[in-house]
Amino acid sequence: MLEIRGVRVMGTHGVLENEKLHAQPFEFDLDVAFDMSTAGVSDALEDTIDYAALIDAAAAVVTGPWCALLERLATLMATAVLRVDKRIRSVEVAIRKLEPPVPYDIASAGVRLSVSR
Repeated sequence: MLEIRGVRVMGTHGVLENEKLHAQPFEFDLDVAFDMSTAGVSDALEDTIDYAALIDAAAAVVTGPWCALLERLATLMATAVLRVDKRIRSVEVAIRKLEPPVPYDIASAGVRLSVSR
């Protein structure tokens, strides 16, 4: 399992009008399942998944067109990650709003979604 943690990007997602107009911070994690046995023996870059490409694909969704719901955003991110490399068997996406519009002091609000081929 390839793990990517705590990627922070700005995006304009949410139900409230202010969230559509003003970018806010989002943070995401990715867990990507693929067969690592070849890379574990070869120690060759071409035998693994490029985690920079995974981050680019997921971040492009967050910085891209508006979504009302985090569930939709997570689904689009998972789809984008799966498109990066056909060797990926599954991906788990966790996406969090770091400044959710609620009248409480909370660290974040988010969703977690797993998608398999």
